[in-house]
Amino acid sequence: MADEELMKKRDEWYEKAKKEGKLKANPTEDHRAGLEALQNPVRRNIMKKLGEESRMSYEKIKEEFKLDDVHAKFNLGLLLDTLYIEKEEKESGTEYYLTPRGEAFLANVESQHDLK
Repeated sequence: MADEELMKKRDEWYEKAKKEGKLKANPTEDHRAGLEALQNPVRRNIMKKLGEESRMSYEKIKEEFKLDDVHAKFNLGLLLDTLYIEKEEKESGTEYYLTPRGEAFLANVESQHDLK
């Protein structure tokens, strides 16, 4: 995607998240929570895999990262709370995908560092 398209997509997503009350009132708290979520290599690798595959089911994430229900829900919950990923409920189950914030993290950090 071209830079202009990415910025437009990000801005639209940001406004939607703002209207839905998903953004933290304090930007410092938002930043702190995001850094905390991304300190864990499992969560970074979940995001990297979502960047490669676009969408993944809950079961596929559990299988791919060898997570039980407790750890899968915890790790996905942190990524959801910090707005790096979103989920969509479908008849076939829950699917997870990156938000523009998650895509930006991968574009800006993955290109600078090898995520492990």
